[in-house]
Amino acid sequence: MAQTPQQRAANARFAKREEAKMGKPVEARKRKEDFKSPISRGWIIVLAFVLCGGLIFELLKLFF
Repeated sequence: MAQTPQQRAANARFAKREEAKMGKPVEARKRKEDFKSPISRGWIIVLAFVLCGGLIFELLKLFF
């Protein structure tokens, strides 16, 4: 049995609602950008110095 114009319109409305529930297709999704650290590079250097600085100073004292 063929669809009537009313059935075709109702099916189109239903399909549109269901598609909105499912979300966007993979191609339409926004691609994630490269990972960005929450801590800046300068702070990482400062933290590394604080954590390893004592060892560096002890090695310098040992040789000089």
